Amino acid sequence: MLLVLSFLCLPVNSLSKRRSPIKPKREDRIENLYLSNESTKFKNVWTTHSKSPIAYERGRIYFDNYRCCVSSIASKPRKLYEMPKCSKSEKIEDALLWECPVGEIFSNTSDYKSSLIALTAHNWLLRISATTGKILEKIYLSSYCKFRYLSWDTPQEVIAVKSAQNKGSAVARQAGIQQPVLLYLAVFRVLPFSLVGILEINKKIFGNITDATLSHGILIVMYSSGLVRLYSFQAITEQFMQQKLDLGCACRWGGTTGTVGEAPFGIPCNIKITDTPPLLFEVSSLESAFQIGGHPWHYIITPNKKKQKGVFHICALKDNSLAKNGIQEMECCSLESDWIYFHPDASGRIIHVGPNQVKVLKLSEIENNSSRHQISEDFVILANREKNKNENLTVTASGRVVKKTFNLLDDDPEQETFKIVDYEDELDLLSVVAVTQIDAEGKAHLDFHCNEYGTLLKSIPLVESWDVTYSHEVYFDRDLVLHIEQKPNRVFSCYVYQMICDTGEEEETINRSC
Repeated sequence: MLLVLSFLCLPVNSLSKRRSPIKPKREDRIENLYLSNESTKFKNVWTTHSKSPIAYERGRIYFDNYRCCVSSIASKPRKLYEMPKCSKSEKIEDALLWECPVGEIFSNTSDYKSSLIALTAHNWLLRISATTGKILEKIYLSSYCKFRYLSWDTPQEVIAVKSAQNKGSAVARQAGIQQPVLLYLAVFRVLPFSLVGILEINKKIFGNITDATLSHGILIVMYSSGLVRLYSFQAITEQFMQQKLDLGCACRWGGTTGTVGEAPFGIPCNIKITDTPPLLFEVSSLESAFQIGGHPWHYIITPNKKKQKGVFHICALKDNSLAKNGIQEMECCSLESDWIYFHPDASGRIIHVGPNQVKVLKLSEIENNSSRHQISEDFVILANREKNKNENLTVTASGRVVKKTFNLLDDDPEQETFKIVDYEDELDLLSVVAVTQIDAEGKAHLDFHCNEYGTLLKSIPLVESWDVTYSHEVYFDRDLVLHIEQKPNRVFSCYVYQMICDTGEEEETINRSC
């Protein structure tokens, strides 16, 4: 199930605190000018390979399930720390980076530095120093379920720890016995860590749901039919919390006494819904794909029919009315679907990405009708495709001219195709990865565009080959470009590029393996 929640309700997330686009700081505008300078190049300074997944977060590259951390901020990446080797049950399965907010006052000096909030395979939640790898805090979650995923409910403030879905035993499934509890959600405020509660998601209350998640204080439940329902988590907590629990305090629960957050007692499930909570909103969408954003609030769905795949409806949240020009469908014939989302720059715009174009759309009031809004193009970024008048003609070895009886797909690898579109908030830039298959090798370049007008500022060729069948992630972080690639047989590669002023001198590129 795909569900993207760009923004739902107050409090607003870190990318959506203003109604107008983010304006770069003076030093960021200077760096923006430096970036667009012709003498500014990006050089591949470091390449490494690993048998375990590679992750990147704010100038730090993580290897071996977050056990090894490399800083990418220096001119050449250097190892920050390497935690002791651990058993498979102790490995880190998911992690989030917490950064100290400006103006906050803490009792411990270590709290003023960035921390990695990590979830281990044996249900421990850890707070780890992002610079030394030292474990600063640890919380034991429970033994009654397997927690697997970490996400921000409110960015940098509240985290949600989600369990794996309870499928029940094979014998129970064969007997047709369904487990009523689908999953659990543990919710914490961060730094200092405090427990909000652990919520049980029960099919007896919500029906035959397929998944549930928490975002911006909203409980979102999804159904196989495509139905999506939204509930207030705060209202659920106030109505259905059985007992307030505090980390590190003694607790008696179900005839057992222990310390909350310590092994083996852990944290009891203290929020159990006994009646259907008040419904905030519901909508039906293909594959439960659903987004909220814009000013005023609008949502994007695909009508819940398979033949409607690739058709997006933009509707007002207040009354479900379709915006003028609110049906967006990109005219393309491709193997991969186009995608759409609310722009993360808080401008209320929408980005629609297809194989050969990126449309930035704006939402505005209809003249003389302030209650309704319309969708119009702000600007379009087009792939570099040369139009050949004789593209349907080919010449054989004997000199005979033959007309082709088929047309290329819009995402044919022989044509430049957009694969990744992202936004760099500090420099207020759109970054676009375009790929072209040349002979048997795919070549990619990363383009930076002005976020306000779409003007091309800089194009960076990536030296490594790009196979479109592999999984790719590309990050742009001020003066750094980082490309992570997953190849078959769990081989992961990481390519680091640094921004330099080209002097015509060649420097050595470092290759390493982790």
